[in-house]
Amino acid sequence: MEPGSRPSGRRKRTFIEEARRAQIVSAAIRTVAEAGYANASLARIAQHAGISKGVISYHFSGKDELMDRVVEQIYSTIADFVLPRVAEAPDERAALRTHILAVADYMRSNREQLLALAGIFNGVQTPVGAPRYRMAVSEPVYRAIEERLRAGQERGVLRDFDVRVMAVSLQSAIDGMFAYWVTHPDHDLDAHAAELAELIDRSARPDSADSAGST
Repeated sequence: MEPGSRPSGRRKRTFIEEARRAQIVSAAIRTVAEAGYANASLARIAQHAGISKGVISYHFSGKDELMDRVVEQIYSTIADFVLPRVAEAPDERAALRTHILAVADYMRSNREQLLALAGIFNGVQTPVGAPRYRMAVSEPVYRAIEERLRAGQERGVLRDFDVRVMAVSLQSAIDGMFAYWVTHPDHDLDAHAAELAELIDRSARPDSADSAGST
């Protein structure tokens, strides 16, 4: 059995093994960002990493597992950056704005990761031709947003609305912002994020806040 497909009960990976896997994942991100998913062969990724293809095969069972790890790591690093900032927001309404601005701030400095995600999401399909990753990675995000929205509604800082609709709309708007930025790299991402944050805030705040803002 390949080490990359070990059951969870097997021995824990050594520091050196984890470092090598991280090196391979980083090389995979660079390769997909530069060449696209279809052209990101294991041989090409190995060349980027300065290792043999056999080293990748030792640590990962194949390209699918490696791409899974790439997606997992990128989402994990985004969460590590965004969630502490969201947690510092004074309430759930402010957290919505912070979420949008923080994720844009992260991606502005990590465009390569965004390009890699776009390549993987657009390139990997199920046997029936459907995108493999999109909904699989979105559902946990929707649920986390929904939880925050419900808490804001309970505290009265957000109006009454369908939290699933708002969560899907928010994430779709963020995804659209980044898709546009990928296509138009000179687009002002910060200004886009600020405008989107204002739109979401206006759609989610309670009626009393609208009245207060108009006086």
